Amino acid sequence: MKRRGTSTRLAAVRLVAMDVDGVLTDGSIWYTERGDELKRFDVRDGQGLVLLRDAGIITAVVTRRRSDIVERRARELGIAEVHQDATDKAAVVQGVLARHGVAAAHACYVGDDVGDLPAMALVGVPVAVADALPAVTRAAVYVTRAPGGRGAIRELCDLILSAKSNSAKDTRMNSAKKKSPR
Repeated sequence: MKRRGTSTRLAAVRLVAMDVDGVLTDGSIWYTERGDELKRFDVRDGQGLVLLRDAGIITAVVTRRRSDIVERRARELGIAEVHQDATDKAAVVQGVLARHGVAAAHACYVGDDVGDLPAMALVGVPVAVADALPAVTRAAVYVTRAPGGRGAIRELCDLILSAKSNSAKDTRMNSAKKKSPR
């Protein structure tokens, strides 16, 4: 579900921050007999994050839990900012924005549960995954078609990159119109 003006907002995004459990994963946590924790990540979501990074967009994960698996996955994807044990996600996101000199209006936060609402309220592009709680979908300017951990992040990455591409084309066309004789 898109709301009016979403494409313009997406084209302006310079930083994407997201929760982990329920956004990058389906929210399930498995434990082995030895007590090891397991999580499932979508490879396409990961590729989308790599494409954002390659396009110069800063990526960040902000999670209330701590897990070595999250650290490892973030390292594999080249995620610039990894924040675990985050009890105040909005404060963490504010710090990330300040460190990178990004205005809140040019940031996106992806969430699925009530702990994400303060961070979502802070940014210009709050996004909810398809299976987010109703309060979270109401706070979003975009709700993905795909659920968390099953392509939601890739969907968003593709939308951001497409909006940026379309915005660049519009700028080039407007520039060419100004230069051409009438």
